[in-house]
Parts: sequence; structure tokens; C-alpha cells
Amino acid sequence: MFTGLIIELGKVVSLERGTGSAGLSVSGKEVMKDAALGDSISINGVCLTVVGIEGDAASFDVSYETLRSTNLGNLKKGEGVNLEPSLRPNSKMGGHFVTGHIDGIGKIRSKRPEGAAVRIEIAAPEEVLRYLVEKGSVAIDGISLTVVDVLKDAFSVVIIPHTAALTTIGIKKTGDTVNLEPDILAKYVAKFLQKDKDSSLLSTLRNSGFI
Repeated sequence: MFTGLIIELGKVVSLERGTGSAGLSVSGKEVMKDAALGDSISINGVCLTVVGIEGDAASFDVSYETLRSTNLGNLKKGEGVNLEPSLRPNSKMGGHFVTGHIDGIGKIRSKRPEGAAVRIEIAAPEEVLRYLVEKGSVAIDGISLTVVDVLKDAFSVVIIPHTAALTTIGIKKTGDTVNLEPDILAKYVAKFLQKDKDSSLLSTLRNSGFI
């Protein structure tokens, strides 16, 4: 479990493809100094397990399913990646609950200045959009952000200068892909309502104008 608060911008050391899988090595002084074999680390929002450590770099095995359902397979040597270690009992509870399980890949449709900030519109698949609401939370490449608008086939967020400077979202361009994970609480609520679609609770919510 993660919070979506990026600790540092790491760098890809190598990405070696195998038969149906890949080996990924990433460096990061802050995150890796406390890393141990078996630890979970979020890399661009994807939860991966440390299988090797050498200096300030850690290596990870990336399955075919992860390569298929995320943008990790497109990483290049030297490219920046968002890093966050998993939550610990003494971790600060900022951001929102992020699992590191990607639900879909989005594509940056536009970036435009909005005062000192930047508004970013991201085209997204239905399996992600169905869980998004205005002012709700979404993880973009592992970054906890607030949804501004939800459109028919996209949504928008506003990035402050601090986030732009310390994460990959500040350097990504129109057309670049991003890993998306909607708020897990929204997914549980949606499943509950679908399962109990004839329940008195659902009727009460509908009659009160909540759904």
C-alpha cells in the first residue's frame, strides 16, 4: 500500500526483456538506502518487489501482465521514474490509499498553463473513468492528484509547480502515456452498489438524489 506522495525521482539503469517478462533496474538514493530484498516499491505507480540490490540501485522482475497493462515496457535507460516505498506504521498519511495495481493506461491530450500551475487533460479508458468524480482522487504514474473535471473520454488535473518539479508529470509531453489507478474506495462502493442494486440502501440513496 502507498500514498501517492512521491519520495524522489529515480532513474532507469536498465530494462532487459526476456521471454514474456523483463528485468528492471532503477536507481534512487533516498528510496533505495532503506530498501531490502522482498520490499515493495512503487515505480511510476506500479507495485514491484525488490529482487536485488547493488549500491543505490534495486532490481525488479516485471511480469508479462505488468508489461501489457502498464507503460513500464516503454522505459528507456536514463529515464526518470517516480519512486515511493510502501507504507510503514510511522509513515505520514498524506495523499490517498494507492495499491500500485494499475487499472488502465492514459494518454496526455493537452497541457496548458493556468496561472503558476498547469492543467493537464488525460484521455482515459472507461474502466478508469467510471470510478472518477470531480474533487476525487486518482493516481497518475503513482502521483496522488485531485480530479478537476471528468469528461466523456478524459479527465483533467491541475499540477502545482512543486509537483511538476519533483515528478515525471512535469516533463511528460502531449502524447505521452501514464499509468492510472482510481481511488480504491470508489471501486469498493461501485461493487457494493452493483451487488445490492435492489437493496433498501440503494433505494434510499437514489431517492435522496445521491445516485
